[in-house]
Amino acid sequence: MSQPETEMPEDPKKRSKLPIILGIVLALVGASGGFYATWSGLILNSESKKNTAEEMPSEARPDVAFVPIEPLVISLRAPSKSRHLRFRAQLEVPAKFQSDVEKLLPRVVDVLNSYLRALDMAALEDASALLRLRAQMLRRVQTVVGQGRINDLLIMEFVLN
Repeated sequence: MSQPETEMPEDPKKRSKLPIILGIVLALVGASGGFYATWSGLILNSESKKNTAEEMPSEARPDVAFVPIEPLVISLRAPSKSRHLRFRAQLEVPAKFQSDVEKLLPRVVDVLNSYLRALDMAALEDASALLRLRAQMLRRVQTVVGQGRINDLLIMEFVLN
């Protein structure tokens, strides 16, 4: 009796790597084309946004004024790497309230000075601190000056040294 010979299946055909290579090449070409289109301004052109702002009639632009706050130098507490905080800001106010806000600037400086001195170093060194601090300072300034008289607090300088 002879044993039936079992046929060994032939080596399965290897899959072609062509679709994978083709997919990678097409992805790279698409990504580089998208980068170039954005970089060159073909899409998401910032110039078109600038032109619309320039062409906007002056009646449509908000009537605001910017009131500078005198620069503050705050001495920081002892257990910190930095010794001083240099802070400079401007208040965006409706133009009709500019003189009212300017009269109250000493109070504004006092509130900001008191708030910044009370902060601990961890609050100042945090990466997202500036956004939080700005909101807190704006709220305090609006309380001093009155609601509706301050649109925004613009931080011009915030340097720890």
